[in-house]
Amino acid sequence: MGILLNILYFIGFIVAAMAAGWLFKTVMTLVSPRGIAKEMRTAPLTASFGMLMILIYIVVAVFAPLIAPYPETQIVGREFQPWDGEHWLGTDTLGRDMLSRMIFAARNTVGIAFATTALAFLIGSILGLLAATVGGWLDQVLSRAVDALMAIPSLIFQLLLLTIFGTSIVTLILVIAVIDSTRVYRLARAVAVNIVVMDYIEAAKLRGEGKWHLITREILPNALAPLVAEFGLRFCFVFLAISALSFLGLGLQPPMADWGSMVKENATLISFGDITPLLPAGAIALLTVSVNFVVDWQLHRASGLKE
Repeated sequence: MGILLNILYFIGFIVAAMAAGWLFKTVMTLVSPRGIAKEMRTAPLTASFGMLMILIYIVVAVFAPLIAPYPETQIVGREFQPWDGEHWLGTDTLGRDMLSRMIFAARNTVGIAFATTALAFLIGSILGLLAATVGGWLDQVLSRAVDALMAIPSLIFQLLLLTIFGTSIVTLILVIAVIDSTRVYRLARAVAVNIVVMDYIEAAKLRGEGKWHLITREILPNALAPLVAEFGLRFCFVFLAISALSFLGLGLQPPMADWGSMVKENATLISFGDITPLLPAGAIALLTVSVNFVVDWQLHRASGLKE
C-alpha cells in the first residue's frame, strides 16, 4: 500500500509539473513580444517547466529578506520543532526556522554559484578563444597546463585548496572558478579551432583585423550557442560542488544558510522518519533538473534539427 501511494504521489507530481509548464508557456506566449512568443510556442513542456522553476528560484533569491518570515540566523523556538502553523517546516538543530533558512539558502547558494560560473566562463572562454586564434607556443602552454589541472579530481583538488587557503566566500568562488575554467577552456578552444579555418576568418585577416577583433566579432558570435549551453551545464556542476563542499564543511560557513550544510545539520531527523533533511536536497535536485531541461532545449534549437 505504501509503495502504491508513493507511485501515485510521483505521478501526481509529474502531472502537476506538466500542467504548470503548459500554463507558463501559454501565459508567456500571450504576453511576450512576437519574437519571444514564437520561440515559446516551440518550447517543449519540460523546457517551459524548467524556465518556470528557474524564474521562481530567481524571485525567491532576490526577494529573500521580504519573503522569509524570520531572519536568517534568528533562533525562534526549540530545536527540531515539528511542522506547525507558526513554523511551516519546523525548526533546525539550533531552533531556527527551516522555511526562512531554505529561502535565504536560495539567495546564498544560487547567487554564489552564478558568480562562480560567470567567472569560470570569463577566464576559460577568453583563454580558449585566444589559444585557438594565436596558436603556436601559447596554445601549447595553455593546453598542457589545463591538461595537468584536469588530471586531478576536481572535488579532491577543491578540498585541498580550500584547506590551504581558507573557506571565505571569495576564496570559495576563486578556487571553484579556476578549476572549472579548465573545462570551459577545452570547449571554447575546441569550438574556436573549427572556426578559425573558415574563409571569413581568412578574409578578416587579409583586411588587417587584429586578434581582439577576430575573437569578439568573428569567432565568438559563431561559438556562442555551445558556450551558452555549456554555461547552463557548468552552473549545475558548480551549484552541486558548492552544496557538496558545504555538506563536507568546507563550503559556505555557519551561520550562513546553505542547502548542502542544511542536509548535514538535520540528517539525524531521517532516523525518526522526518523528511525535513530531504527538502534542501530536493531543492538542489529540482533546480539542477530545471536548468538541464532548458539547456537541452537550447541545444536542440542550436542543432537545427526538426521535431
